[in-house]
Amino acid sequence: MLTKTKQAQKLLLFRLSGTRLFGIGTLKIREILPFMRLSKLPHSHHAVIGTAMFRGSAVPVIDMAAAVGHPPLTPDEQAKASIIITDIQRQEIGFLVRGVHQIIEADWKHVMPPPKALGDRAFITGLLDLEGDIIQLLDVELLLAKVYPESLHVEDVALTDVQSETLKALNILLVDDSQVARKQLSDALDSKDISYQVTSNGDDALQILLTNDELNKPIDILVSDIEMPGLDGYELTFNLRDNSAVKQPYVILHTSLNSEMSLSYANQVGANEALTKFDAKELLQAMLRGAEQAR
Repeated sequence: MLTKTKQAQKLLLFRLSGTRLFGIGTLKIREILPFMRLSKLPHSHHAVIGTAMFRGSAVPVIDMAAAVGHPPLTPDEQAKASIIITDIQRQEIGFLVRGVHQIIEADWKHVMPPPKALGDRAFITGLLDLEGDIIQLLDVELLLAKVYPESLHVEDVALTDVQSETLKALNILLVDDSQVARKQLSDALDSKDISYQVTSNGDDALQILLTNDELNKPIDILVSDIEMPGLDGYELTFNLRDNSAVKQPYVILHTSLNSEMSLSYANQVGANEALTKFDAKELLQAMLRGAEQAR
């Protein structure tokens, strides 16, 4: 039996400079620590200020303000700052922030996409109005891509001719609010000359799914992010599964979250699989499993 999950998810609010508030989903967070002495990392990006020891492992720490174009924190400001230890895309990363504000519950339906005028270089995936204060949700994937540009490289995955032709015959839809994630997904398929449609939000994705079904060209594989403004990946999947008139695609929820909770939610709403970003081989293999079901 499918269960419709609550869309209310928790956000940690913090400041980088001034009074402006930023947010990040708490499912990405392992721990919040006071500033500590860091070990320097030679030849690193200017925003990487060192490494911190966290549960026996050396974790790189990024001055988030410096990474997104604000002035870096001074030594005096660092002493009063906090380090947010996150678990994102299969790695632990620490983010130095000026100050942690509070944790709130936010309904993703109320998260607005950023204005298009901000362009592709804005480190924002959404905006949330909190009692008159506009919270900016940071695009952590874009931030990490700027600090570690090598992470954008998509490995070449070996496929047999039969596997390639199998994927080329499918109608594939990709949806992710992060431009970095969309590029990684697109690169993985472009490298194999596999066609697809791509969009940046769940509302548009649902419309594409319904329109294609009406045209008798149903989507076979849906690869969707989880945390998105408006209709998130859980809600998109549930709405799809709840519509028996639509030919059901193979749903792969693709997320930067490593949390077991996110995988459990994916199963509850009817997703076929949930993958942690980004592994091109895992993604293509999951699509091949979907192709077997589509036959």
